[in-house]
Amino acid sequence: EEGTIRRIMDGIYEKPRYSDVLKEYLPADPEKVAYALAGKYHWTIAPCGDVALNKLGLSTQVPAVWSFVSDGPYRNYQYKNTKLVFKHKTTREIKNMSDSTLLVIQALRGIGKDKVTDQMRKNIESFFSKEEKEQIIKEAQTAPSWIFEEIKKICSESEI
Repeated sequence: EEGTIRRIMDGIYEKPRYSDVLKEYLPADPEKVAYALAGKYHWTIAPCGDVALNKLGLSTQVPAVWSFVSDGPYRNYQYKNTKLVFKHKTTREIKNMSDSTLLVIQALRGIGKDKVTDQMRKNIESFFSKEEKEQIIKEAQTAPSWIFEEIKKICSESEI
């Protein structure tokens, strides 16, 4: 009643953010809502498709549908004009990996095999620290071979 919290959907609430520029409350961040849902149901999730590409700066398109891979079931959620889609992956495909590793793997899947350019590799490489790149190489060994080869190229370009 006081307006200090806002209900997004069943069991998901947020403290609304006010924009002085727009003179109105901002909509809920879809990524934060997705992670809140994942926490509620004890899922491991990672952005995929356009969301992953956007996060790594490989695409300027703002996704109309926010897609995530999950070790939970296939699920779709809708609030206001935002749609969240959770796509099931086996637990071994997404457990025991850092968010950085999952993000890179899903971005490469979104780009597709044989479609990764040198500029894309440089953009991804510049996004992570040396320590993160070492961790990504270690964790990505179970990824499909073409993705692991791309990750090795990306994470070792700075050493060349």
